[in-house]
Formats: sequence, C-alpha cells, structure tokens
Amino acid sequence: MGKAKEVEETGTLYIISTPIGNLKDVTHRSLELLRDVDLIAAEDTRRTGILLKHYDIKTPLSSFNTYNQVKKSDRLIARLKGGHDLALVSDAGTPGVSDPLYYLVKVALDERVPVVSLPGPSAVLGALTVSGLPVNRFVFEGFLPRKKGRKKIIAELAQEKRTIVLFESPHRIVKTLNELYQVMGERKAALARELTKIHEEVIRGTLGELAIKAEEKKLKGEITLVISGAPKTRNREN
Repeated sequence: MGKAKEVEETGTLYIISTPIGNLKDVTHRSLELLRDVDLIAAEDTRRTGILLKHYDIKTPLSSFNTYNQVKKSDRLIARLKGGHDLALVSDAGTPGVSDPLYYLVKVALDERVPVVSLPGPSAVLGALTVSGLPVNRFVFEGFLPRKKGRKKIIAELAQEKRTIVLFESPHRIVKTLNELYQVMGERKAALARELTKIHEEVIRGTLGELAIKAEEKKLKGEITLVISGAPKTRNREN
C-alpha cells in the first residue's frame, strides 16, 4: 500500500503594521514575514507596492478592501486552509483602524485559522503621545459620518470624559473643527498632520484656535485630531 498523504496544516494570517509615512519605521520582523508569506492582501496594492519595492520584496499582492472584502475573503480563507501563510496590510499603520480588517479576521477565526498580529506604527498612538493631552484613557472614533448621525455623535462626544481621537480629511477639517467648537466650546486639542513625513506638523491650542489656523494654513495631508475630554463636574454639597 502507498503511503497515506499527509494532511496539510492550516496557514497563518499575519496582521502586519506598515509605516504611516517614513519607510524606515517598519520592523525587521514585519519585513521578514512580508518576504516569507505566500501572499500579501493589501488595502491598496499601489501604496503597499512602494514599500515592497523599497525593500526588494517580491511577494505577490492581492487587493483586499471595503468593496471586495466579502468576495475576496472566501478565496483568502481557502488559501489559508490549504496551508498557505498570508499577510494582511492596510494603506498605512496598524490594520483594523478605519479599514476592512475586522471582516477577514472574524471569518478566519470562525474557520479556526490562526491569526497573529505584528504591532507597529499607528497614527492614533503617534498623535496621542505628542498632543500634550492625557493618554492614560482615550476613545477612538475614526472618521465622523459626513451627514447621517453626525450631529448626534458630536453631541455624544461632547460628554465623553476620556481624551478623544478622530481622523479627518484636509477637505473637511475646517468644517469639523467649527462644528466641534460650537458644541464643545474652547476645549484643548491638538491637530497632527503628516506624522513621520517630511512636512510633519502638530498644531496645539483650543478647538476655536485650531479652526482659525486650519483655515489660514489650507492644510493638506492625513490628519489626526486629539481633543481633551469633558471636564469633570464637582458634586454640589447639600
């Protein structure tokens, strides 16, 4: 009788953080795995391609984003269950922060596929640490809705006592700062722009001051906004 065919072990899904600007911010371990895996699922293959070219990494790329995540997940899980190791990367920074990571990870775990995270660059933590605001407790809200539910979320955030972190585009930052100021008042805040890049800039002040500066400067690039939490109210004595 012939030798029984060995059952292939399930591959591993690696969640790999990539630089948010400066290509030198990638870890040695991340580069090793990007070389060793069988496929890299990237939110934007063009942006990830820049990193791979810089470090002469030849691993095949496949797009994985909000628009194709349902269709692509089945194919990626099939490859993982066939014994192939895969890496999942976002446009920049730590996957899962305002990108479609969650869907694939949930499916992988449901299918008993091992998931391993490689920590690294994060615009959220980078902005927090240079903001000058408390970092021991914070809440991350991502991008505010453009229309539906926007006012409600801003009103809820106005009551939040932890430090607040938001993402915003340069095209909407002035509008957002003015809306936050109207509800929260002169709350302390910091605007971090283009972190780790050549034109990195951190502007600190109150929401009203930041709104004025943002309009004057005509800001460009990726923006992370950090806002101090609501002041604690003292209990009145009877």
